[in-house]
Amino acid sequence: MKFSIIQSKLVSPLQLISGAVEKRQTLPVLANLLIKVEKGLLSITATDLEIEMSVNINLDNESEDGDITVPARKFVDICRSLPVDSDINIELIETKLVIKSGRSRFTLSTIAAQEFPNIEDSLFSTEFVISSSELKNTIDKTQFAMAQQDVRYYLNGMLIEIDQDKLLTVATDGHRLALSRLTLSSNVCEDLVQVIIPRKGVLEAGKLLSSIDEDATISLNSNHIRITLGLFVFTSKLVDGRFPDYGKVLPKDAERILLCDKETIKEAFSRAAILCNEKFRGVRLTLSENKLKINANNPEQEEAEIELDVEYNDKEMEIGFNVSYLLDAVNAIRSDSVKFCLGDSNSSVLIQASESADSSYVVMPMRL
Repeated sequence: MKFSIIQSKLVSPLQLISGAVEKRQTLPVLANLLIKVEKGLLSITATDLEIEMSVNINLDNESEDGDITVPARKFVDICRSLPVDSDINIELIETKLVIKSGRSRFTLSTIAAQEFPNIEDSLFSTEFVISSSELKNTIDKTQFAMAQQDVRYYLNGMLIEIDQDKLLTVATDGHRLALSRLTLSSNVCEDLVQVIIPRKGVLEAGKLLSSIDEDATISLNSNHIRITLGLFVFTSKLVDGRFPDYGKVLPKDAERILLCDKETIKEAFSRAAILCNEKFRGVRLTLSENKLKINANNPEQEEAEIELDVEYNDKEMEIGFNVSYLLDAVNAIRSDSVKFCLGDSNSSVLIQASESADSSYVVMPMRL
């Protein structure tokens, strides 16, 4: 195997796909990148057995076919350290990969390409095209609510649901739920399709989608999701489990409506958070006619009290919430004003943009 490439053409793709490399791997080869040259096409692949990311780059100069795996972190660091416009010459000599650029020379150990585990190719039953920015926005509006290392493994990821021309993303950690809707340009399927993408897959797909602004092809079957975007192919195994029925979580009797300016309430929650209990992050909201009072305190007997003018014309009530969850929801809303739909002191709050229900956020109350 032998090829040469300009540093800038190699480093950006390398940094994007190396996120798939497993940090705490059980197999030494999972710390490596698979490098393959075939008929003038360079392909580089990283995997942790759950997700796989690859990039295909056309080589401008003559090359020799071959394949090998090399330590990912060292290979990326070497290429990144070289001058931006420099030529990098890479050659496999016996069992060592030799990297030359200018007067620099590096020799890396390798593992045979045959030991590299590829996610098996499979047939995809559902396929559609969507702009990468639209999909990224929808993911951004919900991904913060995914659980981390929950024993209910199906919560450590994101539900993607497709119903004809409607795409829905949902994430929940059991204490709050985030949901976002999007209308696709055409009918994708007749029957409802639901898949759960694991947390790491969601985060790495998000990085890829934010880096490339063009149409992405999404392919789905019962075991995998694949996103093809320009030179890149992202594949993730799906979580085998049943996601909670999000429809039952959305409050039905939340008839008390509070309307307020997004930036004003965001700043107020941020101020209150400074003095709330660091472990429980609780704040108390007291609602009265066109007034909202936010109270926070902590074990050191310190207190914060913030009063806001809002639109609210219902019964007075008090309710407690985790302020971090409220802030996450308000931050995700793309609107100048926010609507809080409340029931009673023991019911969840539904948070939406005041003029649109495309995204919905549910936060469970806290006893304070």
